[in-house]
Amino acid sequence: MLTCPFCDAPEADRFEVEGHRYLVFRCMFTPEIDPRLSDPELADRLRSEYARGSATGHFRSMCDRLHLYVTQGDGARALTEDRRA
Repeated sequence: MLTCPFCDAPEADRFEVEGHRYLVFRCMFTPEIDPRLSDPELADRLRSEYARGSATGHFRSMCDRLHLYVTQGDGARALTEDRRA
């Protein structure tokens, strides 16, 4: 089982849509993946593609901050608060 390269949330699902394969993590991060890669190869690819300092570092940094906001910050609290009271 793979984990999210941002927050280590576990893999929740894999699905295919119109010939493209996606990996869904419990935190809802959903990258497109190459179905020919093994799990260890996928883990390496996720780490390298979404690591800081890459050619698209600024974009990855912004995505990382948004991801953390939604999974652990104010966004997460708003999405998970109990509204039944």
